[in-house]
Amino acid sequence: MDEESRAKSFEDLEVFKRAYRISLEVHRLSLDFPRSEQFVLADQMRRASKSICANIAEGFSRQRYSSADFRRFLVMAIGSADEMRLWARYCFDLGYIDEQRWQEWRDEYQEIARMLSGLAAKITRPSDI
Repeated sequence: MDEESRAKSFEDLEVFKRAYRISLEVHRLSLDFPRSEQFVLADQMRRASKSICANIAEGFSRQRYSSADFRRFLVMAIGSADEMRLWARYCFDLGYIDEQRWQEWRDEYQEIARMLSGLAAKITRPSDI
């Protein structure tokens, strides 16, 4: 029995834990972006990174009623993870983060998307998670 099969809450999922950790990092670091970016790039990054966590949580709670709903929310979370890879690249190219941080964020969001894809592929009925 794997971790997802034993999950009683979205907070038990490793993919949620990873997404939450990096969303906190993104939030904290984006507060130091230039003032001109606070309501544009920084705000969009904070929303997209938190959206991954929120979609996992909402989808997990809906799985009791519809595995298709859970999959749909996981697919939206995958989109937000890919969106964050783009925003991280902008941050690097604009000089707001260094290359090491960009690579860490890029790789972590790619791994989160991979984990979400794997989780979505496993879902065939509510008891599968």
